[in-house]
Amino acid sequence: MATNPVKFYTPEEYLSLERSSEHKSEYLNGQIFAMGGASPQHILIITNVVTQLNIQLRNRPCTVYSTDLRVRVSPTGLYTYPDIVVACEELVFADDQNDTLVNPTLIIEVLSPSTKDYDRGEKFEHYRSLRSLKEYLLIAQDKCHVEQFIKQDNGLWLLSETNKTDDVIKLSSISCELSLTETYAKVKF
Repeated sequence: MATNPVKFYTPEEYLSLERSSEHKSEYLNGQIFAMGGASPQHILIITNVVTQLNIQLRNRPCTVYSTDLRVRVSPTGLYTYPDIVVACEELVFADDQNDTLVNPTLIIEVLSPSTKDYDRGEKFEHYRSLRSLKEYLLIAQDKCHVEQFIKQDNGLWLLSETNKTDDVIKLSSISCELSLTETYAKVKF
C-alpha cells in the first residue's frame, strides 16, 4: 500500500500560508500542525490571567498579549502561539510584518488534555532555548494546579507548584502577582 508523501515547507512558505489562513497552525522542521479550538474554561482562564496582568502592567514597560501573537523560537525553528506572552524589552519581531515575536519574557500556557504533555515536555524544551525567556507558567484547566518555572542566574530552571486556590503567585520576571482565586474565577471543574 502506498502512502502519501509528507510535504515539507520552508519557514517563509509557512508564514505566507499562515498570514492568509483563517485558522492558526504551528510550524516545526518543515511541517505545519493545525491547532485545535479551546474550551470555554481554557478561554476563561486566559481572560482572567490577562486581565490581572494587564491591570498591573498598565503603566509599566511590559506588555501582555493573548493567544494570537505568534512566537518564533529562533534557536529551534518552532513557530507557535502561546496562550499568553509578556514582553518587557523592546519588542523584536522576526520580520517587517511585526506579527512574530522573538523575545518573550514570560510565557503562560493553559493546559488542555490533548496538549499538556507537549506543553510540559518538548514545547518547554524549545522555549528554554530562548535567551529572553525568564519564566514559564503552566495552568491546569480541569483543577486548581499551577506549575511555575523560573530561570535562575546559572541557567537552570526552578520548579514551584501549587494547588491552593487562595495562593498568590509572584511572577518575578515581570514583578507582578497572580491570584489563583482570580485566575479560576467562574471556572467550573
